[in-house]
Amino acid sequence: MPASGGMPPGEFRESGHRFIDWVADYLAGIDDYPVLSRVQPGEVRDALGREAPQGGETMEALLRDFEAVVVPGITHWNHPAFFAYFAISGSGPGILGELLAAALNVNAMVWKSSPAATELEEVTLDWLRSFLGLPPDFVGTINDTASTSTFSALAAARERALPEARERGLARAPPGRVYTTAEAHSSVLKAAHALGLGREGARVVPTGPLRGMDPAALADAIDRDVTSGVRPLAVVTTIGSTSINAVDPVGAIAEVADERGIWLHVDAAYAGVAAALSAMAPHFAGWERADSIVINPHKWLFTPVDCSVLYVRDPAALRAAFSLTPAYLETGEQGVTHLMDHGLALGRRFRALKLWFVMRYFGQRGLRAHLARHVALARRLAERIDGEEEWERWRPTPFSLVVLRHAPPGVRGARRDALNLALMDQVNRSGTAFLAQTVIDGETWLRFAIGNIHTRAEHVDATWKALRDAVRAVAAD
Repeated sequence: MPASGGMPPGEFRESGHRFIDWVADYLAGIDDYPVLSRVQPGEVRDALGREAPQGGETMEALLRDFEAVVVPGITHWNHPAFFAYFAISGSGPGILGELLAAALNVNAMVWKSSPAATELEEVTLDWLRSFLGLPPDFVGTINDTASTSTFSALAAARERALPEARERGLARAPPGRVYTTAEAHSSVLKAAHALGLGREGARVVPTGPLRGMDPAALADAIDRDVTSGVRPLAVVTTIGSTSINAVDPVGAIAEVADERGIWLHVDAAYAGVAAALSAMAPHFAGWERADSIVINPHKWLFTPVDCSVLYVRDPAALRAAFSLTPAYLETGEQGVTHLMDHGLALGRRFRALKLWFVMRYFGQRGLRAHLARHVALARRLAERIDGEEEWERWRPTPFSLVVLRHAPPGVRGARRDALNLALMDQVNRSGTAFLAQTVIDGETWLRFAIGNIHTRAEHVDATWKALRDAVRAVAAD
């Protein structure tokens, strides 16, 4: 039973060895699990009991219930055939870094509350910035997810463009507006709502045939808004959109934003790490001119969730939006960073430690090799799809997401949509893989996102085969 004051060191050591062994076995045998959980709604909840136990329980009992109740209810994001959404795979060094961060349990809100947590975050994000080829005037901060990072960037943009709102509130300030496209992540609209801009505070700019933002249409929208008394706040561009990996022409958009003095934010949450590959450079042309960029190492840099990096060119803009220091948090140090001033959260987990472990363990060459391997797997899959008469691929495929659908002759509209959803469901229910769907121009397509550190060619091949086999199974039904 747990001792008063905490777990005795001997018991912790014994349980820790056992848990590390469990994690090592789990990662070694991850292929043996069904990717998608097969439990029914409420099944886990009903197995957990209605109240906490009155007396303490042993770690052996906890591990037993973890294996019997929790693990069957897990959709395994670490699985090499997890191709839905974007992969979030925790590598060994990242997991161990997370363990040590949990043990230290620091709150890096001000420099004094944990100097190493603050300064290691600064150094690690400088490393990452250099790895991606961004200029040194970008300063990074780690948040939980890209939704928070985008919110923070747009809050800074609002502070710069609507300074009167800080004291008087939005009700007594001119209406503000953010510009983006229909391909942008939903977090952009969510941030606009949360910042008090309302639905009219986000304008959807038309796109070109490849779904990239039209710079001329952007300029026209901004100029018309200024004429009507609307205050432009920010342009949100995307490099590697969630649905189809669309890439906005950031360089041309930067020209529009610069000419009009508007904040430029780049959402590269998924694809940003691909900037480390020289072959990917054309997709990132101009992103160095942005005011802010978000990149998620927990998506495609093998760092356990959560770890989202927000780079800003002017950290003073973040401080203007968020800095509010009560007396009990005042400190006397000069020339130091207080991370609490860079976002909404006061509490700051030691997220940098796991990213530091990942970058040191794999090194720049190792990370580039993994990224290049995923891009090559996607190109290989794309070629196979293109070689099939009854399958279609959304073009282009710039990174490691492949968007496809089954399109047999004579099957169109709602029938084709239903067919592809049935194929996806067949594969997902089989436990072979986990795919997700998207909608393009009102039509259903399937997303095959490659990015898990455990994924090899055989996992991609097996899933592609399962999709084609599903055609026969669905036809039989």
